[in-house]
Amino acid sequence: MRTLKKWENNKVDSINRMEARADYKSYVGRSEYETKTKTGRYYENLNGEWDFLFLDAPEYSPEDFYKTACDVSQWDKIQVPGNWQRQGYGKMHYSDLWYNFPIIPPYVPTENPTGIYRKTFKVHSIQAEQQYILRFQGVDSAFEVYLNDQSIGYSKGARIQSEFDLTDYLIEGVNMLTVRVFQWSDGTYLEDQDMWWLSGIFRDVDITTRPKEGLYDFVIRTNFDQNFESATLTVNLTFTQQSYQTITYELMDCDGNRLFKEAVTGEESFVKTVEEPQKWSAEQPYLYELLMTVEKDGQVIEVVTQKVGFRQIEVQGNCFLVNGVAIKLKGMNRHDYSPTEGRVTSRESIENDIVLMKQHNINAIRTAHYPNSPYFYDLCDTYGMYVIDETDLECHGFELTEDYKWISDNPEWEEAHVNRIKRTIQRDKNHPCIIMWSLGNESAFGHNFRKMAEYAKETDPTRLVHYEGDFEAEVSDVYTTMYTWLERTDDKLTMDKVITNTKKPHILCEYAHAMGNGPGNLKEYQDIFYKYDHIQGGFIWEWFDHGIETVTEDGETYYKYGGDFGDDPNNGNFCIDGMLMPDRTPSTSLIEYKKVIEPIETKSIDKAAGLYKLTNRLDFNSLADYQLMIRFYEDDQLIEERQADIPETPARGTAMIRINYPAIDFKAGAMYTVHFVYQLNDEKMWAQQGFEVTRSVFTWRKENRQPAVTDNQASKLTIDEDTAFVTVVGEQFSVRFDKIKGKLLQAYYHNEEVIEKGPEMNFWRAPIDNDMYILEDYRKKYFMHLPHESIRKVECEVNDEAFEMRVNSFYGTTNSAWYYELDYKYVVNKFGKISYCINGIASGRKKLAPPMLPRLGVSLRLSKDFDAVSWRGLGPLENYSDSRQAAYPGVFTSTVDELFVNYVKPQENGNHMDCDWVGFSNNDKTLLVKTDEEFDYSVSRYESEDLEKAKHTIDLKERDYLVLNIDACQNGLGSNSCGQDQLDKYRCKFEDFSLQFSILLEETKGKNISELARKK
Repeated sequence: MRTLKKWENNKVDSINRMEARADYKSYVGRSEYETKTKTGRYYENLNGEWDFLFLDAPEYSPEDFYKTACDVSQWDKIQVPGNWQRQGYGKMHYSDLWYNFPIIPPYVPTENPTGIYRKTFKVHSIQAEQQYILRFQGVDSAFEVYLNDQSIGYSKGARIQSEFDLTDYLIEGVNMLTVRVFQWSDGTYLEDQDMWWLSGIFRDVDITTRPKEGLYDFVIRTNFDQNFESATLTVNLTFTQQSYQTITYELMDCDGNRLFKEAVTGEESFVKTVEEPQKWSAEQPYLYELLMTVEKDGQVIEVVTQKVGFRQIEVQGNCFLVNGVAIKLKGMNRHDYSPTEGRVTSRESIENDIVLMKQHNINAIRTAHYPNSPYFYDLCDTYGMYVIDETDLECHGFELTEDYKWISDNPEWEEAHVNRIKRTIQRDKNHPCIIMWSLGNESAFGHNFRKMAEYAKETDPTRLVHYEGDFEAEVSDVYTTMYTWLERTDDKLTMDKVITNTKKPHILCEYAHAMGNGPGNLKEYQDIFYKYDHIQGGFIWEWFDHGIETVTEDGETYYKYGGDFGDDPNNGNFCIDGMLMPDRTPSTSLIEYKKVIEPIETKSIDKAAGLYKLTNRLDFNSLADYQLMIRFYEDDQLIEERQADIPETPARGTAMIRINYPAIDFKAGAMYTVHFVYQLNDEKMWAQQGFEVTRSVFTWRKENRQPAVTDNQASKLTIDEDTAFVTVVGEQFSVRFDKIKGKLLQAYYHNEEVIEKGPEMNFWRAPIDNDMYILEDYRKKYFMHLPHESIRKVECEVNDEAFEMRVNSFYGTTNSAWYYELDYKYVVNKFGKISYCINGIASGRKKLAPPMLPRLGVSLRLSKDFDAVSWRGLGPLENYSDSRQAAYPGVFTSTVDELFVNYVKPQENGNHMDCDWVGFSNNDKTLLVKTDEEFDYSVSRYESEDLEKAKHTIDLKERDYLVLNIDACQNGLGSNSCGQDQLDKYRCKFEDFSLQFSILLEETKGKNISELARKK
């Protein structure tokens, strides 16, 4: 049997690591607490520059590497906290699933990148009554600690606090600290999460003291009576030295008012009834502060302070309750992430995340897939976030060994598993934000998970146990699934089966995959969450795109992903799966999610009568925190704005509101919309007064277009025709056609080429990430990217007023027996208006056609100068059939560049639905595309093939024209990069279709484009 090295011994979780305990604040006395200073208490933050030696394996370490005499003059410098791969050492590697070495647990490769860190610091005096503690918040993967030539200890568990007692080793004056970090350890087998493999000391390091006769640890619990009126506050203490201490407890409200002050001996548990406390919830995160003054013989030893939230979690029937309510989790999975620093995050960056989540109506976070830094939980307590605190445990790579539970069901690994949940619970136990302990992620199930759940329930019966890998919910208090589909044709689990069969509360710890352009179907899931009490919400995967910021020689920023560093195997851009882009720009999907989980839902009951229904989607609060602004628009012009009273509406209640529309003269062709804009009526921690929480928009009137006033004296058309081509010439325009191909080739107005290529039938769109599993069929079975048109007949007709060309053709793809029979027609009148219509009849061997088409429409090329865009339809952001809740009807203006959604990996983007006109303008002219029906449009400086071929945004090269897509239908987005594909109702199918529109160049200098578009 091969000898186990220290970093391969799964039986050794640590050496001399202190017992896990709560992270809390302690002060020398009352005055220090009140001024929030650490006077009289030693504290040293060791973040900053360290000496650093990087090695291929631990065995290459100098023999005296940890000794003061070791010469470090040739060592490098490195920043702590930091991942060494982001500072030029080792290799960047991203994988979702695979281990980067053979699976022979607990062994790891001999080539085991190792970093030796060294730091000196001064201690001016050592106090005998104090214990000196060295604390690491995160070191990946395992590490040894040395101080002043002495071995201090060893620890594993990369993303949880480790503490060591330095008391017997510290000296007055200069001290030398050495830390040796191993990239691979037996612990790595438990740390195979979907993220970049990054190593080193990546969280804070500090040295602090605690009085030896002070508190070592404590547990705070709150429980309500049956009516949720009064609550019992219970505090249990742990001392390392019991010596007749007295503890004085004081509970202060958020305004600093004292509710009580009582003293008990240190051996006693403290139990106190608090009458009618304010309850803590994500909607109303009210925090009290508990002061515990430790005294002995009349002398203050320390003052310990802890925020307290009164809340109670329990299961009743098949629902879990927070303060007696079966809440709905509107959640997000969140990794630690920085586009420059890797897994290094600051308190400020975490706070920015939480503020942004609150602004987007998110109320819950799953710490995927490891505990976060302690200040994350402080912030969630303060801002109000429900947290599933997940253990640093994932064994995903074992899934490919045909023995997924290889170590999960092996008692030899029991201590390694249980220690991880133990350290998580013991550190984070006093945070009211945490409602569930998660045993880990994607690691199968077995003996060791049973033992973890047993520990969690015995240690903390006040919270729930969660683990998705417990497929039968044997030990989990909630039944949890991932990416459970809404509909599918096989016999796998779907939401309807969950709704019917589950006997426990159900959540979806991941259910929509925010990769690239998507996900779709968010509303359908949320409707289910609202409809059934025991289906209690879910968490989007995930918050951030994990792109690595990179700058070209030209100064252009882009983001790398798996494979860009020569890493093999890798999962490519599967890490680009967030609702927040790497530069912190909210993606369209985050705006969509904000709307889907809005706190106030507005529906039209009798639009003509101005009757609307409001539904309060909050679990606890009324709508008293909001004000309602009602705005009335005529196209893009604000007609009137007024503030309206929101009816008193309790949590989960409904109310009716009636509005009076403005008394105005309606204009022909105009669209009239009413906006219900809900804003904060007071400042919150996370937003200013007046911040828009949600908006609902309704079209309350749409007038028929007015007849156009034309100059009947316009010149007659001139036709220049030969056997292959025909050119139609008017007073200030010309349009050229190819009669062989049945195509419009070019259109000139005022001798300026405006249309560089006329409408051509188009099936294809640049693949989005959610198309990844159908691309193989699209390309190699259906050849969707290889269309062919067979012209059967072309007829031309001309008179003094108009030119007409009618075309009949077959349109299909390579080697396909399914095809469209197309009839399309061009009409050019004497005023230069081009009318176009196309009708497609699904023909041939229909059963052989694909179940979904990317799109059905036409593509044109326009002059690149016409890059100012206006449209009437859904906006302002891109929208699709299954992702349009955040869009609303109106008239919008933008530019081609602004409409482009700059996804890290380029793909189809920028679609806008339900349009009846769109205009493209240069300085003084507008090319106006209009219809009496509705179409989708998108416009770009790139062809679909450009987007498809580009790996990164820097690969895109602008065309010297604009690509305009006018579609009768575009396929939905779905979430099938990891989840539900396009629902049947959102699929673009091989069916008959029709599309018609007209194109006319208008002189628009000083004119309102909306007014021009209102005319027939």
